[in-house]
Amino acid sequence: MAKIKIKQVKSGSGRTERQKRTLVALGFSKLQQVVEAEATPQILGMIAKVQHLVQVVKN
Repeated sequence: MAKIKIKQVKSGSGRTERQKRTLVALGFSKLQQVVEAEATPQILGMIAKVQHLVQVVKN
């Protein structure tokens, strides 16, 4: 599978518990952090749920 880089650009504070847990599941622990993940359907679905908080970074 292809790898994608994801950057958290907005805070999870004030968001629903589900959105906060999704950020943690993606591997984020702080703002402006970049994580690399496999481009599986599960990961892409999580990104879609928090698309207003993250940004896909070009490789």
